[in-house]
Amino acid sequence: MTAQYTLYGGQLSLYTGKARAYLRYKGLDFEELPATREVYKSLIVPRVGAPIVPVLVSADDQVVQDTTDIIDFLEDRHRQASVYPQGPLQRLVALLLEFYGDEWLVIPAMHYRWSVLDDQYEFIMREFGALSAPDASEEEQIRIGEKVSAPFRGSIPALGVTESTIPGIERAYAALLEQLDLHFAQYDFLLGSRPSIGDFGLMGPLYAHLGRDPVPRAMMEAQAPHVYRWVQRMNAPSPCSGEFLAGDRIPDSLLPLLATLCRDFLPDAVDVVAHNESWLAQHPGGNLPRVLGMHSFTTGGEQGERYIHSYSQWMFQRCLDHFQALAGEDRTRAEVLLGSVGGLEAMKTQIHRRVARKVGQLELVEV
Repeated sequence: MTAQYTLYGGQLSLYTGKARAYLRYKGLDFEELPATREVYKSLIVPRVGAPIVPVLVSADDQVVQDTTDIIDFLEDRHRQASVYPQGPLQRLVALLLEFYGDEWLVIPAMHYRWSVLDDQYEFIMREFGALSAPDASEEEQIRIGEKVSAPFRGSIPALGVTESTIPGIERAYAALLEQLDLHFAQYDFLLGSRPSIGDFGLMGPLYAHLGRDPVPRAMMEAQAPHVYRWVQRMNAPSPCSGEFLAGDRIPDSLLPLLATLCRDFLPDAVDVVAHNESWLAQHPGGNLPRVLGMHSFTTGGEQGERYIHSYSQWMFQRCLDHFQALAGEDRTRAEVLLGSVGGLEAMKTQIHRRVARKVGQLELVEV
């Protein structure tokens, strides 16, 4: 029998880890198949428009790319045990943490895969080669891996991973592990005994790169055992189980992480919005390039330059739309929380040129 859903991706893929964990939590009937060279050629590029994973294909031949779209597509079809909290404050925090995992934690994830490559070379190259050519010999897979991984290895300076920023990246990641370890010592997931969309956003980088590649995995196991156990829970969940904390409560143990997010990440997101707006004003009706040059960023006390990722605005809009639609007591509670962690001003950002994803292409379009 054909599964209800097929997920094309790979164990080494950051975003596949996010989608896989979601499918498992919802208890859905799916099979995962590797995104081989033939799959890219025959399915992904023709149907998606670019060689990118993960891709979900339903039994009725609907093709969905992008993990947030995949999750929303499936949430609409399978409403039991939603990963979106009903509480307005919990939903805001969950959306912010999904955004943080998707767009910011890619920095330490890529650093700890490629900057320490000499210490995990055969594992990484074999993983890339096996994904591309699963039937090849191990020696051939390593050779293929060297070739197909080259663009990823070469991308880390654009992400902001340089000799001058690496000390800050490592300090920030160590602080993240400490903050999350203290939290997961008390709670199974971010907001209680049920994983939220925020958990799935963090799962991508904290599994495929940071919880699976040999060097960062050893670091996580030694320095943050509760985080490592959370990764295992996310990969082997009890389907559709658990509840979010009663009373729309945000655990105090999440406040340090939220403060870091607001201090380091939200300025980057706000600046992306400004660059997108400027570009769209000069190119009305055009498709936003995925990258709009470089801008400054700060992490772990170190400043550097990283690419302006136009896609960030689409994710940021989800957070802003939710916050800015709140009224009355819900708005007051959200403003108090954001004020306490330093994010209120950023969350009042006004979007003058909204963007959307378009089926069959990666570039965003103005709406």
